[in-house]
Amino acid sequence: MYAIIVTGGKQYRVQNGDILYVEKLDAAENETVTFDKVLAVSDDKGLTVGKPYVDVKVTGVVLKNGKSKKITVFTYKPKKSSARKMGHRQPYTKIQINAIGDETYTAEAPAEEAAEEKAE
Repeated sequence: MYAIIVTGGKQYRVQNGDILYVEKLDAAENETVTFDKVLAVSDDKGLTVGKPYVDVKVTGVVLKNGKSKKITVFTYKPKKSSARKMGHRQPYTKIQINAIGDETYTAEAPAEEAAEEKAE
């Protein structure tokens, strides 16, 4: 099952357990975030596309708020002796998707336990 959500002016395809970096949200670490703007949902029945949105909520937990690596912005005007060097660090929010609609995410069993289950 996956969904397509809109946040920060961008669209993201998410599944349960996905970790994604989105534009900075006004939420603290370990806080639950709900995305109401869901464009489409795919499940066993097929793809459901909204007009404009689907009546499904996607929830996630904020893992971290931070800033990405610094980029250098250098502007100049040739033959005018005009130059300017700036830096920029874009803020982001790291989120783990926990639920799409009624389907919630549970952490998968470690590989050792899975091997034991196959042996039985």
